[in-house]
Amino acid sequence: MAIKRIALALWLAGFSIVLGGVCFAQDNAPRMEQVVQSYVSNKTFMGSVLVVRDKTVLLDKGYGSADLEWDIPNSPTTKFRLGSITKQFTAASILLLEERGKLNINDPVKKYMADAPAAWDKVTIYNLLTHTSGIPSFTGFPDYESTEAFATTPEKLVARFRDKPLEFQPGEKFAYDNSGYVLLGYLIEKISGETYAQFVQENIFTPLQMKDSGYDSNSAIIMHRASGYSNGKEGIENAGYIHMSIPFAAGSLYSTVEDLARWEQGLFGGKLLSPASLQKMTTPFKENYAFGVAVSTTNGHKLIEHGGGIEGFNTHLAYYPDDKLIVVVLGNLSGDAPGGIAHKLAAVAHGETVVLASERKEITVAPAILANYVGTYELSPAFALVMTLEAGQLMTQATGQHKLPLYPESETKFFLKVVDAQVDFVKNDKGEVTGLVLHQGGRDMKAAKK
Repeated sequence: MAIKRIALALWLAGFSIVLGGVCFAQDNAPRMEQVVQSYVSNKTFMGSVLVVRDKTVLLDKGYGSADLEWDIPNSPTTKFRLGSITKQFTAASILLLEERGKLNINDPVKKYMADAPAAWDKVTIYNLLTHTSGIPSFTGFPDYESTEAFATTPEKLVARFRDKPLEFQPGEKFAYDNSGYVLLGYLIEKISGETYAQFVQENIFTPLQMKDSGYDSNSAIIMHRASGYSNGKEGIENAGYIHMSIPFAAGSLYSTVEDLARWEQGLFGGKLLSPASLQKMTTPFKENYAFGVAVSTTNGHKLIEHGGGIEGFNTHLAYYPDDKLIVVVLGNLSGDAPGGIAHKLAAVAHGETVVLASERKEITVAPAILANYVGTYELSPAFALVMTLEAGQLMTQATGQHKLPLYPESETKFFLKVVDAQVDFVKNDKGEVTGLVLHQGGRDMKAAKK
């Protein structure tokens, strides 16, 4: 949920393996395996991965341990907390209610919540779906970390932010907002008369035969559920505790890679929503964000995706509609590896060249050239990269993080070794350095030099 501050035809020799009506292709598998293993070997990824083009499986495998203490391996049927991938299920639930005449996404929230504060008079369900309500995200409140371990109710969650002033006028801009999706879950319960968990189970998981998915619990025995881990000072450690009533409709669900493939095939195969509703769900409003999913184009391919992050788990789900390509990466080790893995696997499936961190070649660049890159590069008002030159080595330090060395591939292209990230410096017509592009986790983020 990003609950912390902060989501085929076989081409080779006609050879394939058929299992349960699904074809397993072998053409891209070796390179895909190399991609995932590059993250496994540097201890930034444990989890399960599935890549499917139409009904042909390109990769379906678990990596590392679902439980390190018992040495139980991850597998395609391991269950992982999804974090913010949950949001697309919440969005689909709202659209199902609209199809049944229970609501209209353009209605103001106050129509279904008589005691809504006056500040929400212009906040619509559409604003909640698209993160444009202006309601502050409760996961960014100062008391969040001290309260995340304790059970709560939807009503109490809403009470945390209902009397806070709006950060901007509804529809004015985009700001990722867990409060908005908690409020959507609250509305689903009020309008349907069912709990959020019941509604999603009965209206999505059961119809799509997603038998290994559900609302996560801190007390229930859930077979084949992974434990969550994070990297600490002494290495990998058990992740911190969060009560699963806290993320609610913004990040509470669990699933498997194979169930999420069923979800994508059902959603985009017309088994759940009407064409009109699906069009609404996948039409972005601001910042490429639609309803619970981001929609963009990468290297000429339309992409519908979302990631997730919650204590001990990071996840990524991507769908490329032009060739019905599904990429699912579910990890039980905190970090941004799943996003990077997902985008690299998609690139391999599309026949693009993928360069792994271990394959990058370092060259020597004169200190006089490196000196041109010294300065501060602003990715956002609250986040910047500071470049320094120390004993002939270009160093970078992100806001609130440790200083790390950058290694040159060319005079303008650099890479990090401890994380899978690259930096391209940008120059103007006069040869002056004006900014950079940070490539990390499948994203290209521009920063101007200050």
